[in-house]
Amino acid sequence: MDVKTARKKPCVFYHLRRKPSDISHNKSVCIFWRNGKCLRNPCRFLHSELPVTCAKKGSYTESSNQQDLPTKNSNYIRTNNKLVLKRSLETTVQNSREDFGSKDCKRGTSKNLALKNEGSGSSSTEAVLMKSENVCKQNVCQSWVHGNCIDGCKCQSLHSWFHADDGLSILARLQGHTKTITGISLPEKNNKLYTGSSDRTVRVWDCHTGQCARVVELGADIGSMISEAVWVFIGMPNVVKALNTESGAEYNLDGPIGQVYAMATTNDIMLFAGGQYGVILARKCTTETNPPFQPVASLKRHTSDVVSLTVGCEWLYSGSKDHTIRVWDHKTLECVMTLDGHVDTVTSLICWEDYLLSGSLDRTVKAWALNERGHLEAIYTHVEEHGVVAFCGMKDENGKSTLYCACNNNYVQLYEMSSFIDGGRLFAKQEVKVIIHGPKGLGLFFTGDQTGLVTAWRWLPKSKE
Repeated sequence: MDVKTARKKPCVFYHLRRKPSDISHNKSVCIFWRNGKCLRNPCRFLHSELPVTCAKKGSYTESSNQQDLPTKNSNYIRTNNKLVLKRSLETTVQNSREDFGSKDCKRGTSKNLALKNEGSGSSSTEAVLMKSENVCKQNVCQSWVHGNCIDGCKCQSLHSWFHADDGLSILARLQGHTKTITGISLPEKNNKLYTGSSDRTVRVWDCHTGQCARVVELGADIGSMISEAVWVFIGMPNVVKALNTESGAEYNLDGPIGQVYAMATTNDIMLFAGGQYGVILARKCTTETNPPFQPVASLKRHTSDVVSLTVGCEWLYSGSKDHTIRVWDHKTLECVMTLDGHVDTVTSLICWEDYLLSGSLDRTVKAWALNERGHLEAIYTHVEEHGVVAFCGMKDENGKSTLYCACNNNYVQLYEMSSFIDGGRLFAKQEVKVIIHGPKGLGLFFTGDQTGLVTAWRWLPKSKE
């Protein structure tokens, strides 16, 4: 199938590189190039990746982003069924919106995409980004993490919890939970941060002092937590607890069977709760009943646990351990599509611009968009080194859109949202399980990991010169 350019201007996931005929036919990798010492150009052996020189500590040096590939090394190759990219895509975001999860997503069909197709045909429109070549491979010193590095300034690894292109600071490290953080919520117009954990407690933190103001013992593992307007929703086995942060009223919303692993809401406060056994329970907010959230439907199409939910583009998206993504009309509550593309649990889902982004334990991040037939299809795949466990997307106060991709190797990889260009890494003692962004324009975001630590981060504004 020929891939047609949808419009003249370049846009997201648009590829402007050399032709596949430039690729070297020698499939042996040059061992001197692997060590960064090959001086031959061209070389008869394969130079398939770009050597990266990383700064020892702090921000990237100017030389760390240089792209000095041999002229005969191609940037992409074609397989039988897909376009395989070897370097990050050159992209331009058109008509960027303020929020992730825009409701105008349905109008952004494949006409908003342009994927260049050169040479003889690949039958697929999906682009697959191989291991990012400009990702800094330097990691945090594990001895330093545990407080026993004896090398000091001579250590060849990072002695820092982050490594980023732009200025980043840690505002607070909130300690108190004793097990994995499973939810973080910052309700609107509220100076309290709510955190939930598998230690069966919810902690309420004062945002001004960073002190724990309240500990709520719930007596059951907390599987998820979200907030919408003045409401905080806490998912637990067989129940969702709804807390009104203004009035202090609490409601137990019975109905789910098993642990609630994921929740999502619409603007009119339709609450969706997904969990064990593949069932998603939908509730509608009403002021005429007590409790104010009444069940309206049970969505049953998944064959295993539902572990991720998001709402956008007038649809509800659900990710499951059955490796599929289900697409539901959140008004009719009917399943309108099933997306097969991942080969392991779909752990994370977010809507951004005109795209759905999905992350999986299969080590891939996929971008989905509507084609001309009105069906969602994978148009881009980014390959991570490790499985993806959590997502978050936000704009910092400098207007840059960043994807925060937590992997099951104790780090969070940062990417420029439109191009997947490496933006640095955050490190933790154990896996980061939850990432959320703070109020718009403040550059705040929060992470929670398996040790029970909650970290508040802030992007620093760029200095005006």
